[in-house]
Amino acid sequence: MNIVVGIATAGRREQLWRTFGELARQKRAPARVVVCPAALDDYDPACGALLACPVHVVHGPRGLTAQRNLILAASSDADVLVFFDDDYYPEPDYLDEVSRLFDARRDVVVATNRPLLDGAVGPGLSHDEALQALELAASLRPAGAVLPTYGGYGCNMALRMAPVLHHGVRFDENLPLYGWLEDIDFSRRLAAHGRIVKYTALRGVHLGSKRGRTSGLKLGYSQIANPVYMLRKGSLSFGYALKHLLRNVAKNAARALWPEPWVDRRGRLKGNCLAMLDLARGRIAPGRIRHLK
Repeated sequence: MNIVVGIATAGRREQLWRTFGELARQKRAPARVVVCPAALDDYDPACGALLACPVHVVHGPRGLTAQRNLILAASSDADVLVFFDDDYYPEPDYLDEVSRLFDARRDVVVATNRPLLDGAVGPGLSHDEALQALELAASLRPAGAVLPTYGGYGCNMALRMAPVLHHGVRFDENLPLYGWLEDIDFSRRLAAHGRIVKYTALRGVHLGSKRGRTSGLKLGYSQIANPVYMLRKGSLSFGYALKHLLRNVAKNAARALWPEPWVDRRGRLKGNCLAMLDLARGRIAPGRIRHLK
């Protein structure tokens, strides 16, 4: 099976060295790694020497969806494309498990799993903390289970490329910059052609680095605008969209006076309010974050 790894990166040049070091520990090396940096300085070509496979670099406009589409276009010969975030450390048998799953379950089109630890929901994890978590988990390996799930988690998401190419499924570039829910949108459109599953044997740690992230104001706007946009185009159910809207607005409002040091709650809440005002005016659109300052 021809497995390609794709990484879209922005503002994390030093981190990418460490991520490549962890990729080098895979028991099954990928056919190649395709990297799409948001800027020329975001990727140091020297770090490719850490890997036992070729590294292909593609360049294009900044924005997670646009960068991932360039990676898709550069991976048309792959059987499976595995998207990793630039701060995700997979366990050494991750790609082995991908091969095993996609070979045995021909109806699976997207496979994902929740990280063992996810720094995205907290202050973020250090390199050493991530390695300690992987070391601890290595001694605890329950049998892998294949479970239905609503959508892939973009920090680690494996795609069967045949239906992606045949049906022309792409990431929606109307979701700019950080993309917010772009992984769910893509998964739900691909769900018409196969199963979306959580495979518990796909294990790793997501550092959740805060560098290179979208501002709180813009992210807050996207938290409202993106689900509304997806709901209108039919890639998101009403229940799923409403759950995200209510949860994020409630959390931002509740923590605005006592925000976590690593989260711009006030900026996010302001973005939420601007988006709801635009919704009432009938002009809400994900792309409006490009003009927010």
